[in-house]
Amino acid sequence: MSAKRDYYEILGVNKSSSVEEIKKAYRKVAIQFHPDKNPDNKEAEEKFKEAAEAYEVLSDQEKRAHYDRFGHARGNGGFSGQNMNMDDIFSQFGDIFGGGGGSPFDSFFGGGGSRGGRRQRKGTNLRIKLKLNLEEIAHGVEKKIKVNRLVRAEGVTFKTCTTCQGTGQIRKVVNTMLGQMVSASTCSNCDGSGQIIDKRPGGVDSSGLVSKEEHISVKIPAGVADGMQLSMSGKGNEAPGGGAAGDLLILIEEQEDKFLKRDGNNLVYDLYISFVDAALGTNVEVPSVGGKVKIKIDAGTQSGKILRLRGKGLKDVNGYETGDQLIYVNVWTPKKLTAEERAILEGLKRSPNFEPHPDANEKGFFERMKEYFN
Repeated sequence: MSAKRDYYEILGVNKSSSVEEIKKAYRKVAIQFHPDKNPDNKEAEEKFKEAAEAYEVLSDQEKRAHYDRFGHARGNGGFSGQNMNMDDIFSQFGDIFGGGGGSPFDSFFGGGGSRGGRRQRKGTNLRIKLKLNLEEIAHGVEKKIKVNRLVRAEGVTFKTCTTCQGTGQIRKVVNTMLGQMVSASTCSNCDGSGQIIDKRPGGVDSSGLVSKEEHISVKIPAGVADGMQLSMSGKGNEAPGGGAAGDLLILIEEQEDKFLKRDGNNLVYDLYISFVDAALGTNVEVPSVGGKVKIKIDAGTQSGKILRLRGKGLKDVNGYETGDQLIYVNVWTPKKLTAEERAILEGLKRSPNFEPHPDANEKGFFERMKEYFN
């Protein structure tokens, strides 16, 4: 699989471009690679779809901000363009070409943009929030979720719209001194679908849709993050009278773990040990996403030391790498002492070995943090 091209590069714009500039750039690219202008040209068709994908992300403020921050590495904020067919693209982005709501390419290709003129409506999207714990995020999980989506009701039949004769458009011919000019607009009777309801049972609204509870299986990949949005094409609301169903957009909510804190793909754990264990050394168990792990604390370990368990963090959502688990060692100092403990420590206080003597190999706070971030 080839790497995805940069969205800004596809449209020939830069990150400082305004929404209007992006719209004009998309219009230019879409006209250049439109299928009616490039019949049976698979490469042009792919570039046409690629431009639609770039425009959907860059024309949406939230998706654009997500892309500017993460690029292609962490999803695309809910974009579904890779699953769209030509009619979806024509329907979704037709308004940027003007022309009163007809096919986006009417003024350039004689109304051929939607393969015969009728505009297939797309159902609306559904949005849900899905809470995941750290274990589920680390390994990926399949969830059964319950959604209420609009579906076409049983017993509903449709017939051809008599206003537009099934084309979805109303065409007007105007005589001018330069000859006849043809303009097209979306049929208001069928909203461009070319069909209207013929028969519908009681309790069904004028759209012919009813709410239905469904259980959907969702596979969540390992490494997703809080705020990430996943998309399931065709699992949203159905469209009245035909057309593609909308998408199911799943917003990830990450539940905070009791012990482990997330930092990107790394996991951080605060380990507290006694002064005695720090001085003599010991073995301890620490929690991880794969179960408890036993680690060795060397004799003479200083407070603030960071231990790294390679590959014990979270897998990148694209599967390219796995983070580490970082263990921050804190030496616990007792707040109250018994008389016996105080006497022992008073005796040790006079020992030269208990006076601080950091050597050149002893890392300070800033050196440890620099090592941590690297």
